Amino acid sequence: MITVLVAYAGKHGGTREIAEVVGEELRAEEFEVDVCGAADVDGVEKYAAVVVGSALYYARWRPEAVRFLERNADALRERPVWLFHSGPCGPAANLVRVSLPAKVTLLAAAIDAERTETFGGRLDPATASGVLEKLMARGERAGDFRDWERIRAWARDIGRRVRSGVAI
Repeated sequence: MITVLVAYAGKHGGTREIAEVVGEELRAEEFEVDVCGAADVDGVEKYAAVVVGSALYYARWRPEAVRFLERNADALRERPVWLFHSGPCGPAANLVRVSLPAKVTLLAAAIDAERTETFGGRLDPATASGVLEKLMARGERAGDFRDWERIRAWARDIGRRVRSGVAI
């Protein structure tokens, strides 16, 4: 059976939930899937493919996701890798494509990752922390802007691409 890792890094659980849905879709395609926090992954050698996601905060990836890419760069070069980030909030959240931060752009190029996908995020006023996050949570950016069908379709596409590119 083909094993896929879905690693994520976030602060309030929204990116974890996206990773879990990606994992569900891949399992439905009959892959064996591990969904783990990026900081909790010891290595990627046992996986045929890897998906890495990070929440975006102030146009930056979470440090644990960046460290995951750095720590596993050599092994990631040897397998297909997909990246996603979540975070744009507000009415246009799913119309926005956010560029990777510079350091992550270099890491993505070094491991030959697929083009990064941007998903809308979730901003819950009850869990907002920090002055800027709390201010944003008061306006039209508050809410859940994740497009679950788009996320599921992206995961299914990954499944098709892994199946077509990996010897069983």
